[in-house]
Amino acid sequence: MKMFRLCLKWCIGGMVFIGFHADSFAKEKVMNPSGFEIHRGVNLSHWLSQNFGWSPKATFITERDMKFIASIGYDHVRIPIDEAELWDTTGKQIDESFTYLTNCLDWCGKYKLRAIVDLHILRSHYFNAVNEGGSNSLWTDTNAQNTFIHLWSDLSGRLKQYPVSMVAYELMNEPVADNPGDWNKLIRTAVSSLRTLEPNRVFLIGSNRWQSPGTFPALEVPENDRNIILSMHTYSPLFFTHHTASWVAFKAYQGPVHYPGQVVSDSDYHSFVKQDSVLIHVMENSREVWNKQKLAEEQLPAIKKAKELGLQLYCGEFGCLPHVDRNERLAYYRDLISVFDEHQIAYCNWEYKGDFGIYTFDFEKNVSLEPDLDLIHILTGN
Repeated sequence: MKMFRLCLKWCIGGMVFIGFHADSFAKEKVMNPSGFEIHRGVNLSHWLSQNFGWSPKATFITERDMKFIASIGYDHVRIPIDEAELWDTTGKQIDESFTYLTNCLDWCGKYKLRAIVDLHILRSHYFNAVNEGGSNSLWTDTNAQNTFIHLWSDLSGRLKQYPVSMVAYELMNEPVADNPGDWNKLIRTAVSSLRTLEPNRVFLIGSNRWQSPGTFPALEVPENDRNIILSMHTYSPLFFTHHTASWVAFKAYQGPVHYPGQVVSDSDYHSFVKQDSVLIHVMENSREVWNKQKLAEEQLPAIKKAKELGLQLYCGEFGCLPHVDRNERLAYYRDLISVFDEHQIAYCNWEYKGDFGIYTFDFEKNVSLEPDLDLIHILTGN
């Protein structure tokens, strides 16, 4: 049983509300010798990665945010970083950005949060390139691969000061190689190189093609390395979680979607989709039935892989846009968290601030508004 105590009152933007802090978590076996123990976390997106200029970096994530995150029951944060945000085109470190990163890690230490530093986007690799008319040179360009290894060597030089029980490295976000063997080869090279610098640091490794659970059978993990966590992502069913998102192929569909149950009803499919030949192609699976059982079944390949290797399984990204019925959205989160808990899968929701965020955000005024207490309760148990 999880026991929580009331720890403090917060006043943010003139709003006073009650925060909680976890007295204890359900104790699962720590699967790595370095003691990097994580259970529930949140992504600090759109700060040092995919920065859309919503707010100055100096104010978008502050010590106050980290104190708040710890107070509501999260035990870690995932920090996406982009090559272009931390290094200029000559490979020189951008001191200001590195200062933001190390300040955040210092705050994590102060508030007893763990942190995952996630190399999210490279100049040679972007997880959504194929959907935006681009391409990735990482898999065919030896120089790009060497740069990838060098970036991690450079990061290690700045971050190895932090305890291995507090900070972990996620080697790359959502690799998308035509051949999974290309990613497996790069994993071996990167881990071998980094282990000479940090023999006890915990690395997070995901499967090829967006870290989807279904691609885990093809993932090859370095042998005899216990300081590895397997990382998957899930946004299924995408037709529900990304309803009307501007960056998806089915964005033109404006009809209703549902969870649990058949995501797009037969009548809505025929009313909205059959009129559009493009939608017919991209929404061929939109009438599938999704529920808690289906969510669990989707994750089985990743669960099986983790059990075979005796490694911890982690879901580093999941979320649902607030463009759907609120009760159904909360039901989706509730079912997914239940699946994670039943299979002892640590997790990190996407995201803290942003479209998917636990904070509502005014994109016109570039300010945070208020936390979604119902969603926070589902995600943290408070």
